[in-house]
Amino acid sequence: MSDTVTGVDGGTGEDASAASGAALRVALVGPTHPFKGGVAAHTTTLAHELADAGHDVTLVSWSHLYPSFLYPGEQAVPGGAPDVDPFPRTLRVLSWARPDTWLRAGRRLRDVDVVVLVHVVPAVVPAHLALLRAAGAGGGGRGPRAVVVAHNVLPHETNPGDRQLVAALLRRADAVVVHSDEQARVAADLGARRVREVDLPPHLPGGDPEPRPDHDGPVRLLSLGIVRDYKGVDLLLEALREVEGPTLTVAGELWGDAGRRVRELAADPRLRDRVEVHGGYVPADRIAGLMARHDVVALPYRSATASQNVLLARRHGVPVLATAVGTFPVQVRDGVDGLLVPPSDRAALVEALRRLTDPATVRALATAVREPDLTGPWANYVGAIEALAAEPSAVLDDDPPVPVVPLNPVARVRTMAAVWRARRGPVLDLGPADLPEGVRATDLLTVDAEAVEATDVARALGLPRAKDPVAAWAALGAVAALVRVLDDRARAAVVVDESGSASPFSRWARALGFAPVELELTGPRAAIEVLDVDTASLDVVARLHPGGCTATDVDHVVGQASWALRSGGLLLLTVPIGDDDPEFAVRPADVRGILARADDLGLTLVGDVDGDVLGRMRDARIAFGGTDSPAYAVLRLTFRRR
Repeated sequence: MSDTVTGVDGGTGEDASAASGAALRVALVGPTHPFKGGVAAHTTTLAHELADAGHDVTLVSWSHLYPSFLYPGEQAVPGGAPDVDPFPRTLRVLSWARPDTWLRAGRRLRDVDVVVLVHVVPAVVPAHLALLRAAGAGGGGRGPRAVVVAHNVLPHETNPGDRQLVAALLRRADAVVVHSDEQARVAADLGARRVREVDLPPHLPGGDPEPRPDHDGPVRLLSLGIVRDYKGVDLLLEALREVEGPTLTVAGELWGDAGRRVRELAADPRLRDRVEVHGGYVPADRIAGLMARHDVVALPYRSATASQNVLLARRHGVPVLATAVGTFPVQVRDGVDGLLVPPSDRAALVEALRRLTDPATVRALATAVREPDLTGPWANYVGAIEALAAEPSAVLDDDPPVPVVPLNPVARVRTMAAVWRARRGPVLDLGPADLPEGVRATDLLTVDAEAVEATDVARALGLPRAKDPVAAWAALGAVAALVRVLDDRARAAVVVDESGSASPFSRWARALGFAPVELELTGPRAAIEVLDVDTASLDVVARLHPGGCTATDVDHVVGQASWALRSGGLLLLTVPIGDDDPEFAVRPADVRGILARADDLGLTLVGDVDGDVLGRMRDARIAFGGTDSPAYAVLRLTFRRR
């Protein structure tokens, strides 16, 4: 066995990277098909997304993963059909029972740039540590960087020694990715030196929604997934005994005492003919049908970190009844597209079920369910991993920066940023979880009320006041992209803002601890030309309303940013949309041309335009007087450099 990563095609990772011009050589270590479950689906989708972003990716996976005492259910997908498309360059070389495979696999990873390691349970930590040490990864050494993706920093049901094992892994890693603010605190408490909180992106099995057959009976609840104690399905059944009408389908594997308790409760005479229990794994091709035959997805968890089930329900237009734990309070708008109750509160759960007996309430919740953004969160996620995989800059060192003035403009900006942070003192502590989900990196403004709402959101977040609501709307989405994609709380990104003094973006970025370079430009020159920066040297270029792009200069701005941004860097811009001023506004039909031009130059859109924004533009035109009536809007576009 060689000491380089070898793909399924027999070529080395180094050769493949050189041939493709990939930015990073990535070894992703984690479960994939034929293993089932959300973690395997996430790992596989992450491999695809990293490869689509231009990186040379090898997925290093397991032939034998968990011991049976940790995973009493069936580990492989029944029938062999994958939940998500398998990643073609996959090596299934690891075995939990074979330590020699850990060392051999690690030695093969010595030449990659980064090892991204998927952590779920402490029992696998010894294998992960052996692999990282054999690869020379992490620990601040000269080998590959080590980034741990922690789905659960600690397990829901802890055992003696768990904290010590996980702490050893997190201290070895150069950076740790978590999916909630609470998990970030746990990781920091266990000694992780660099923690990055990023929303768990959608990796949804089941395909497209199916048509919903007519139903005029009682509300139909669905509990989907493995039945374990922390998921609280028993609490739901206990509450259901006190509410006449609603029915419940429990579809998933029944584990241990929790599974036995659910079967006992389902046999209660008060629930006769109202509860169906379908034990066993639910394959992907059954999910759409289940969603179409139910009215509400029930998630009565006692505790949670991050879950895909709210996004899965939204994908199929189904409202959610959930407890206010983990990421559910961020994903569910209580009383709008679902109901939230306190965890382990039977009285509150009973009251929520009584509300759901009203068909009008269920219809109103279902009408308000929003289609989840399936692309933007992945761009954020990949961008975060790219940032963590990069070598830390000098300004992240523990020693205070030396206030020299280098000749290189970008080095000067980095030094200025470090000095600013050293002198600034406390800044606004704003993380991804603080930003409402509705604030998108790519979005369309068509009505004044949305701009006014943006100023209210900014004020609630503690950002400085903005006078112009449209400028506030433009800047708020840009700040969301900055925080979600690039910010590791070190505030080290080099930000160049061409938006002008009337834009609040730079003021807000400074409030977060960044030190943006502001330029008030005249004429056609771009800031990156004025600064004479090197290729691939900037983290962020912003061109936002009221100093945003026009139809005549948007191509030039995109072209300049394409070579000035580093891999993973962001271009944040706004452009007016309309039909009767071709020198100023871009026609809706020409937006695709801008996206195609950006894609040719290596810039990937963060979010969705074709499926959502252009449709909203058509709706706005009709609202403004019909399809032949001119309508103006402001389009905010966020691109990530591949």
